[in-house]
Amino acid sequence: MSGENSSADDVQRVWDVVVVGAGPAGASAAYAAAVAGRRVLLLEKAELPRYKTCGGGIIGPSRDSLPPGFELPFRDRVHAVTFSHNGRFARTRRSRQMLFGLINRPEFDAQLVEHAQKAGAELRTGVAVQRVEQHGSTVPDRRTVAVVLQGGETVLARAVVGADGSASRIGAHVGVKLDQVDLGLEAEIPVPETVAEDWKGRVLIDWGPLPGSYGWVFPKGDTLTVGVISARGEGAATKRYLEDFIARLGLAGFEPSISSGHLTRCRADDSPLSRGRVLVCGDAAGLLEPWTREGISFALRSGRLAGEWAVRIAEAHDAVDTRRQALNYAFAIKAGLGVEMSVGKRMLAAFERRPGVFHAVLTGFRPAWKAFKEITQGSTSLGELVRSHPLAQRALTAFDRSRGTDAPAAAEDTVTP
Repeated sequence: MSGENSSADDVQRVWDVVVVGAGPAGASAAYAAAVAGRRVLLLEKAELPRYKTCGGGIIGPSRDSLPPGFELPFRDRVHAVTFSHNGRFARTRRSRQMLFGLINRPEFDAQLVEHAQKAGAELRTGVAVQRVEQHGSTVPDRRTVAVVLQGGETVLARAVVGADGSASRIGAHVGVKLDQVDLGLEAEIPVPETVAEDWKGRVLIDWGPLPGSYGWVFPKGDTLTVGVISARGEGAATKRYLEDFIARLGLAGFEPSISSGHLTRCRADDSPLSRGRVLVCGDAAGLLEPWTREGISFALRSGRLAGEWAVRIAEAHDAVDTRRQALNYAFAIKAGLGVEMSVGKRMLAAFERRPGVFHAVLTGFRPAWKAFKEITQGSTSLGELVRSHPLAQRALTAFDRSRGTDAPAAAEDTVTP
């Protein structure tokens, strides 16, 4: 193991990798580093399981990124989607194959953490990180990062992965820059069996009244997860949209068991993904799909990459090698998730201008529904779709031109370390 013979390790234990945050990104990072045989510490400020504002949709890319043997705790399997445009023009499309599954985040997250622990990671809960330091009196040498906990305790590591959510302290250390901030509001509404039966296997997606907004109903047995999302700054209007949405669905008479809100944040194109021996992933890095604001698959995929590259950074003996590995991590993120985000930003801009067109195309144009199915099932991605379908390329380019922007000539143009 790296660092076993150093004098710093004699004084205080030095972990190979410390991961901050035990959500899907952090648990995936801890699992990836632990599977590689490294000494991994996973820190989480809450006690597990804990609630997170999240629709809980598990699409194909999320399923493909889970540890071997992971059994998804599905509350429902979705075979139908009802689309509406601000409550009107509702149309339901169906699929023989499952489109995606629905989970409750407390169960899902706890199960991911268990897999990381089985792989050898050590978990500490109820621990808040105050800051990380890569220089100064708390750092014994240039190969070590000090993770300072609230209360003053210091944990030492060869590499740190920040997966501490969208208000990340580690993200602040790295200098993450955000391009888009949205407000999601959600209610968990217990319903009688007769109502639950109406929603079984079917979700609703409603294109909302605010630019770029939409609402959803996700059934999970005897509870419906009902939420809306819109650009931050429209808090009162977003709250009104959720209230109107719930009333329109005939659910206003049922008392929510949980009502919550959450800010989602998308990274700017030039936002850093590392600083020294510290990497960020998931929400802490601002990695999510800008149009749908889907974050679980981005968290799982970026977390796994962060864990793999944290192992290489832990083994790096100097600043040059550390920098090389950090750049390789950034390139891996941008070549995959970055391309998807670039297309997602263009889709959001088009959707903000013409939600009615999106609704008409998705509900009335068979290839568009086929593309939706393939994306949710994981057989393609937004980036691959635009690359491989000339019609999708032309449509997006036309939208780009209509708003006076130049689209990237090719996906590769967006990939720079």
